[in-house]
Amino acid sequence: MSETTRVVVLISGSGSNLQALIDGQKAGSLPVEIACVISNRPGVRGLERAAEAGIEALTLDHKSFASREDFDTELAQQIDQYRPDLVVLAGFMRILTPEFTQRYQGRMLNIHPSLLPKYQGLHTHQRALDAGDSEHGVTVHFVTDELDGGPAAIQAVVPVIPGDDAASLAARVQQQEHVIYPLAVQWFAEGRLTMTDNKALLDSEPLPACGYQVRSSTAQ
Repeated sequence: MSETTRVVVLISGSGSNLQALIDGQKAGSLPVEIACVISNRPGVRGLERAAEAGIEALTLDHKSFASREDFDTELAQQIDQYRPDLVVLAGFMRILTPEFTQRYQGRMLNIHPSLLPKYQGLHTHQRALDAGDSEHGVTVHFVTDELDGGPAAIQAVVPVIPGDDAASLAARVQQQEHVIYPLAVQWFAEGRLTMTDNKALLDSEPLPACGYQVRSSTAQ
């Protein structure tokens, strides 16, 4: 791995987690170079964020491809031009083919707004409320060919407050996303976070199934 970890970020929308990574890179707290941002949707805010930061940005519209496999093949070719050490999925709303996930296994991270393995897939905040959960949160995990199923690196636990709706809960969870995703990327860049035998390791020690866990106070 190079001294400065080269990163390609994949997005589909507003790019708030991308912004957290850009801010960390600019501040010098993240020893990374975001080499490129790729969106599967044209005209999204995340592309503007990349441009504002002077980062190369590409649009690869999935609607232009006949199949998921064709899109993933072209996406991989685009990614590989930038020789990344790490691929970061930051709100990238695509189910990836096994061939794609295996290509970057151990060097691709995703963030998912639930305390995995709970609530894989969509509408996680409402599902947590409907279940009457007292806690919700967000997980950064390595990507494998199991949807939202790769080994967890870090989780932030957020309390569910009386009167919460999906929007208020999502807002507090997103605050924690912007804390733990840069931290996970920092650990990877420093060589501290790795994946071996489908397990996440921090400082060569296997992490628990939930990953490294941090807890948010009610006030946040």
